[in-house]
Amino acid sequence: MKIKNKNIWIINQYAGSSSHGMTYRSYFLAKELIKRHRVTIFSASFSHVMSNPPSVSKTYTEENINGVEYLWLKVPTYNSSKSLGRVFSMFIFLYRLFFLNVKKRDNPDVIIVSSTSPLPIWKAYFWAKRFNSKLIFEVRDIWPLSIIELGGFKKINPFVVLLQITENFAYKVSDYVVSVLPNAFEHMKHHGLDLSRFKYIPNGIKIETLIKSEKVNKDVFKIGYAGTLGIANALKYLIYAANLIKENNIEIHLLGNGPEKKALMKIVKDKNISNVYFHDAVPKNKVGIFLAKMDVLFIGWHYSKIYRFGISANKLFDYLASARPIIHSVDAVNDPVFEARAGISVKPENSKEIADAILKLYKMPESKRNELGQNGRVFVKKYHSYEQLAKKYEYLFI
Repeated sequence: MKIKNKNIWIINQYAGSSSHGMTYRSYFLAKELIKRHRVTIFSASFSHVMSNPPSVSKTYTEENINGVEYLWLKVPTYNSSKSLGRVFSMFIFLYRLFFLNVKKRDNPDVIIVSSTSPLPIWKAYFWAKRFNSKLIFEVRDIWPLSIIELGGFKKINPFVVLLQITENFAYKVSDYVVSVLPNAFEHMKHHGLDLSRFKYIPNGIKIETLIKSEKVNKDVFKIGYAGTLGIANALKYLIYAANLIKENNIEIHLLGNGPEKKALMKIVKDKNISNVYFHDAVPKNKVGIFLAKMDVLFIGWHYSKIYRFGISANKLFDYLASARPIIHSVDAVNDPVFEARAGISVKPENSKEIADAILKLYKMPESKRNELGQNGRVFVKKYHSYEQLAKKYEYLFI
């Protein structure tokens, strides 16, 4: 089915790029879509997940990044993901959208709002009406449910009330609601969404960036983690597991920065754990080099009811692509590591099970570990390439 060229606006306050760092979903989708369409990404000049924020001096600054048009909206900086500064930044971004002059821009055929901040749906709805555009609401985190169940916010909190009104409004007015979480409709159906407008399009990976290489140093067995060092990643249980296996020739390597890094380093120091090493974050194109040096990769989650709707962490697909076996500490409705037969899944928040999984892989023949790693690589190439995900989006443009 041939789809006519479209003018697409992607509104994502936290959209990064290959130059500026996380997050990458909007960028890589845009890179695929510009092969057949025009794409403009509306993003903020700062977010807590960016490693290299853009240089923005004006209220609105345009930039072309590898063929993708960006419009950076100037917002204030803030210190933490859990801060009033972040909330204030959300409102400033929405304010900038409302006063953005788009008269000189070609009318959009499709507007996609990515709900890393859901508030832009209010302005996007008016634009969709004005330009007769198709409106797609993309749900990454389920707001406000995520901050209620993970962040401990009360339902009567004014910000939570606003987010709940916004969520209900988005489900009502959008032509389609896309989610990276496979079971998200079980929540959304109670907030006004009908099944015909729900579409599951998971996170993915850019196939050209897949790095496949041999481990450099075979003298030490290395367990690796690459990503944000935050509360949600449950890394303290990996550190406790490291302490349980410290008599073996095994090292734990944590690559990245984040709000929990100092606390994790303190645990290592206080407990005198000698086999855990920390490394500063590196650009996206260097992460694969780190992963290739590891024997096994780790990703962990906490116990939380929110995962009954599914998980779709970007780093998980990088892990699968690296052709390394994975230890997945999780309790969720889906488990890509299990589905891909790419490693060992254990209960979350359980250092003993993590340690046992590490030792099992440590004692496993290298050929068997390689088989697990290759299973993951084949799986991610088949189901999670951005080329395939972009095609799923295009079917919604008709």
